[in-house]
Amino acid sequence: MEFGSLGGSSNSGGGGDHDPSDRRKKRYHRHTASQIQKLESMFKECPHPDEKQRLQLSRDLGLAPRQIKFWFQNRRTQMKAQHERADNCALRGENDKIRCENIAIREALKNVICPSCGGPPVTEDSYFDEHKLRMENAQLKEELDRVSSIAAKYIGRPISHLPPVQPIHISSLDLSMASFGPSLDLDLDLDLIPSTSTLPFQPLGISDMDKSLITDIAANAMDEMLRLLQTNEPLWIKSSTDAREVLHLDTYQILFPRSISRLKNPNVRIEASRDSCVVIMNCLALVDMFMDANKWVELFPTIVSLSKTLEVISSGMIGSHSGSLHLMYEELQVLSPLVPTRELYILRYCQQIEQGLWAIVNVSYDIQQFASQCPCHRLPSGCLIQDMPNGYSKVTWVEHVEIQDKTPIHKLYRDVIHSGVAFGAERWLATLQRMCERLACLMVSGASTRDLGGVIPSPDGKKSMMKLAQRMVNSFCSSISTSNSHRWTTVSGSNEVRVRVHKSTDPGQPNGVVLNAATTFWLPVTPQNVFNFFKDERTRAQWDVLSSGSAVQEVAHIANGSHPGNCISVLRAFNSGQNNMLILQESCIDSSGSLVVYCPVDLAGINIAMSGEDPCYIPLLPSGFTITPDGRADTGDRASTSSNTHGSTGSVITVSFQILVSSLPSAKLNLESVTTVNNLIGTTVQQIKAAMNCPDC
Repeated sequence: MEFGSLGGSSNSGGGGDHDPSDRRKKRYHRHTASQIQKLESMFKECPHPDEKQRLQLSRDLGLAPRQIKFWFQNRRTQMKAQHERADNCALRGENDKIRCENIAIREALKNVICPSCGGPPVTEDSYFDEHKLRMENAQLKEELDRVSSIAAKYIGRPISHLPPVQPIHISSLDLSMASFGPSLDLDLDLDLIPSTSTLPFQPLGISDMDKSLITDIAANAMDEMLRLLQTNEPLWIKSSTDAREVLHLDTYQILFPRSISRLKNPNVRIEASRDSCVVIMNCLALVDMFMDANKWVELFPTIVSLSKTLEVISSGMIGSHSGSLHLMYEELQVLSPLVPTRELYILRYCQQIEQGLWAIVNVSYDIQQFASQCPCHRLPSGCLIQDMPNGYSKVTWVEHVEIQDKTPIHKLYRDVIHSGVAFGAERWLATLQRMCERLACLMVSGASTRDLGGVIPSPDGKKSMMKLAQRMVNSFCSSISTSNSHRWTTVSGSNEVRVRVHKSTDPGQPNGVVLNAATTFWLPVTPQNVFNFFKDERTRAQWDVLSSGSAVQEVAHIANGSHPGNCISVLRAFNSGQNNMLILQESCIDSSGSLVVYCPVDLAGINIAMSGEDPCYIPLLPSGFTITPDGRADTGDRASTSSNTHGSTGSVITVSFQILVSSLPSAKLNLESVTTVNNLIGTTVQQIKAAMNCPDC
């Protein structure tokens, strides 16, 4: 191969009589065979000649020093590419050889007989399960050592001198052990599982060929999503029931005929929606949070129960997310143990369309070994983010999924899920808008407060309190998820109560055996009125067992958004006999629903957060309520006449309690604890219904 130079020759004049196109042609100099032979000979001896050697070659060959320099640079680049191609071929061949050997060994192991007992040998899975447990055990020991070291520096003495966390003994709640309704039929399968359960994914080992295919899938998905976002009628039409934008499937089939066969499957249900809003966060900050799996969960804790980047296919441009392509696993949830999470393996692709305009697309990627576990298939979905003045962004969101409901949807959630509201674009944007406001409040130094013992939180104290409350809310959302890492058992009785038990070992949670119980019920009352009831300190004694029937007073208040219901409170119960115990509470509401989450925290813990110190090791075991619209149309026979965003006047409420049964991780759960927490939830539900004038619902 002959190498030329882009530098002009030394004898090329600059006369004005020459045609400009001729000058451009003369700029490319083709070396002679003799010159190339001498250059190649020199390259074998010295691929990196110094300046003196280049000058000597320049004189010998009649070439400019710059041409000599460029020739050697090009030749080194060519050699490097050849070596890389050879290495890739060798590695690919070795990989194929090992894969074939692995398959042969697997097949051979199926026919092996144990010489000792004559039975089948120990399976590969059992070996790896044991190996995995040993690795997790080593990781937990390392984490314990690290936490102990940090805690020792933080409190000024070794961690072993800390007093053990005291469990909230069920007997101290002064609950009646009387049974409500028929006797409990306890069909319990309450294996103690660690809170850090094994996640349902593994390294995939994606080949270069697969990466090329993945890149094409992502690019096509981006094109389709942009068309969905930027095209109006007849592709998108207004829903006749609630005026939301929904996809016109006949038009979609015409525009994207490749999907016709899937859409005509009678067992497949389509959910598609589009919405837009303005949020108080700049474009680049949103892109950064969307492309980070951990930040993604923090931004949508009520929707995303789990998110993990399995592999970075492309890291994009240097210093920018444009071109980034990630293969991810995520689980989407409705905050109730009655609704299974939606598991998805997706490609997330980010692209900068122009200055101040970004697009992020999510599309399902079918992984053979997990295809049967994922009845939800995400067609091109995502958002367009446009920068606006003063740090705001306009976000247009589209959600488009195909669902195969392998198990019947519970009747309480059938309407809201079938309508597409439960996982639709409006819910994503309502949550995003509220969380962006929360983050903006976190950055603002001033806030509306009421003092605690004459001490108003400092700016650092406010941030610390908000971080503590955020961790509480995230823990609560995780506790009622139906993720693969959580196993719920139904306790039959007057209420359909789901219970699960796990060993809590995570930092920031009390160590020991935790019993989690939850139930979901319906009330013919608007979500706003139910939220107001739980939020009102004057009515709290009607349902909150922690207040022991006593009145409560809000002693500290931090605004958490533009809606007055979005706030963090510190409550004190009077005449409770526990003067050093306070209640940390966060309430939040948007058009998709609301939350009221609370947790007992001792006075010392609150003071740590109020003073601005790191609150990450303050133990939290939150309980609370989720309130969502029932999705049913107003038929005129409800107890309340006001309507919510979706035209329904009823609410679906989930009550969830967590109780530390014992601070000893080796403790066994007894039937009395389960019976007591079942009665606790039963009493709470009946009191709520009585207070809302719906005792027979």
